[in-house]
Amino acid sequence: MPPMSSRRPPVYHAGMEMSREEFEETVAEAMDLVPFAFAELLDNVVIQVRDAPTHGMVESVGLDPARSTLFGLYSGVSLDRRGGGYGNVLPDAIFIFRWPLLAACRTRRELIRQIQLTLLHEIGHHLGFSDAQMHAWENAFATIEPDQR
Repeated sequence: MPPMSSRRPPVYHAGMEMSREEFEETVAEAMDLVPFAFAELLDNVVIQVRDAPTHGMVESVGLDPARSTLFGLYSGVSLDRRGGGYGNVLPDAIFIFRWPLLAACRTRRELIRQIQLTLLHEIGHHLGFSDAQMHAWENAFATIEPDQR
């Protein structure tokens, strides 16, 4: 692994600009649009907005931080791995990364949709779904128009 000083953070070319406060409001709006059946499955989970993932976060999912980034990340113990002794623990977290999402989207509507898909993916991790299950889930969700939810 290269020394820390030679590791440069990725450069995000903004597709759109938005203050952190406005972005957090947009995340809340997107969460409100996630189907209730999925949102109600969140148990002991907080949603946090961060500007960008760390190199370690990107590496933790098998990606190269010099070439890839993340829109979101689930950190915690998925429901399928919680045993009888699970309790009195800090909440799991779903991180939503502002700069990569803003760089990838050109309109607010596109941003809300991408945040929804990111939340859905991370909720899937919380439930213990495999990547294949989540991709099928996301593809089905992507075909539903917002007013059909």
